Amino acid sequence: MIFLVLAGLMVASAPSLPAAAQTPLRAVPADREQIQLSFAPVVRRAAPAVVNVFTQRTRQVAGNPLFDDPFFRHFFGGRGLAGPRERVQQSLGSGVIVDSSGTVLTNHHVVRGADEIRVVLADRREFPARLVRSDERTDLAVLRIDPAGEALPFLELRDSDELEVGDLVLAIGNPFGVGQTVTSGIVSGLARTNVGITDYGFFIQTDAAINPGNSGGALVTLDGRLVGINTAIYSRTGGSVGIGFAIPSNMVRTVLVGDGPRIVRPWLGAGGQAVTADIAQSMGLLRPRGVLLNEVHPRGPAARAGLRVGDIVLEVGGREVDDPESLRFRFATAPVGSTVPVLYRRGEQQMSVSVAVEPPPEDPPRQTMLLDGRHPLAGAEVANLSPALAEEIGFVGVARGVVITRLRAGSMAQRRGFQTGDVVQEVNGETIDSVQRLRRAMARGGAPWRISVRRGEQVLTATLGG
Repeated sequence: MIFLVLAGLMVASAPSLPAAAQTPLRAVPADREQIQLSFAPVVRRAAPAVVNVFTQRTRQVAGNPLFDDPFFRHFFGGRGLAGPRERVQQSLGSGVIVDSSGTVLTNHHVVRGADEIRVVLADRREFPARLVRSDERTDLAVLRIDPAGEALPFLELRDSDELEVGDLVLAIGNPFGVGQTVTSGIVSGLARTNVGITDYGFFIQTDAAINPGNSGGALVTLDGRLVGINTAIYSRTGGSVGIGFAIPSNMVRTVLVGDGPRIVRPWLGAGGQAVTADIAQSMGLLRPRGVLLNEVHPRGPAARAGLRVGDIVLEVGGREVDDPESLRFRFATAPVGSTVPVLYRRGEQQMSVSVAVEPPPEDPPRQTMLLDGRHPLAGAEVANLSPALAEEIGFVGVARGVVITRLRAGSMAQRRGFQTGDVVQEVNGETIDSVQRLRRAMARGGAPWRISVRRGEQVLTATLGG
């Protein structure tokens, strides 16, 4: 299930720690009186900025197929039961006001498909909300409400990279619709990348209780600032078991930037894999560390900066990267138009370069085409896979080739098992590098067709009849 959280940090000094471990911002409780301290001052500051988000969807529901028969319609008096009916679906989530003029953050899944959105403040005022942008890939959405010139309470964003495991946090939201609720816990993990919730998997893990209805809520530190948006829990029962996940505030910033519905993300033009123990041993590394590049786009920012296949990226912007997800996160949260330092290893040497942070180009043009005829790909809509299109559809890896963007329901391509996102690489031994070449290959080919596609990290080859 998917929910939202706020995180908070303890701010104090730690005189009892060894000198090398001392920090002026954190301390453990020193006596019974300190354990009895209250979070109430933080809650008073933060809670007014956390809101409820109500959505309404109208859906067509099919009628009973028996009433398509004229006999049954006559027998039951023709009461209009044959056709589709409308059903109104309502749902509840949480949100966070992030500026005084009425910008509200919540989860994409909270507002997905909504016909009507209402925001209810902690003081019970209600506002209709306008959807500014909603991003499935990060599971974040931006709403706007009009407070008629009145300044609203809001939460400032804190740098989520300042968090450490063990920091105290508060989660504020509306679990199960019971009303605004605050739970406390600690940061129990950082940089969680194998959660499978969004395309940019890089989460704060907390044991602060999160439940259905918390989605889009706030994870705050003890200075009352926002460090995360609660989005998911791990649960076998549907309730909290102490493993919750929040989207870091540094990713939140990237969705807040801009005026329109489109989100512009940077691209690196390179992909790789985590350095395993076996890889580290074969390359003479003391321990597994970094991301081994196995793909580099020849015209991408990484290639222009001098990176190449076989390099091991160790740090981006001074932060360690240990898997492809963390590498993508670090570039996705860098400001477009800037440069970011990259520390990497080549052979026995460690080097550093500055990589430009720029949006992916629409090169080559996508030239979307619907394939028809009598062949296994009939009914597939395909396009040239440019870096811009790859970013748009969430394709992971270096963008080259022809990608299936849509499948007609019941088409030959769908029945043959092709999927949206498949990249067609070869047809009957011919390399496919454009939609025109794919169209010609399918037109002149005949059964059997031997077709190779890339699906995720796998290349699948099948021999298919007509």
